[in-house]
Amino acid sequence: MKKIIIAFFAALVAVAASAQEQQQVQNQVMEETVNDYKIVSDEVVDGVRYVTATPSAKVCSKQIDIEIKDGIIQKVVYTRGCEGNAKGIGALIKDMSVEEAIKRLDGITCGKRGTSCPDQLARILKAL
Repeated sequence: MKKIIIAFFAALVAVAASAQEQQQVQNQVMEETVNDYKIVSDEVVDGVRYVTATPSAKVCSKQIDIEIKDGIIQKVVYTRGCEGNAKGIGALIKDMSVEEAIKRLDGITCGKRGTSCPDQLARILKAL
């Protein structure tokens, strides 16, 4: 009887470990899908850094243009997506430090997408 109980618990531990491994793989795949943004251009002209990126296909916006000077966001423009929200984000983070914008926007989700337009901006800023 003792051997049966030990075997049963060993099987339970194996199933739990397998489920945990599967969840880790699923989380990694989701993270890769969420992080499929691409920095298209990144150049500095007269002390201003101009960055153009295409965000994850999981969000509505198709492009994010960012201007940064001395670590301060000068301008953010989203192409497509929710126009009012995109303009609102740009207005709210204007003159904000890159670090503060990342802190405030990182991890914001939109529905079940696992990311959002603000989150994609934070991820892009982190990558710079």
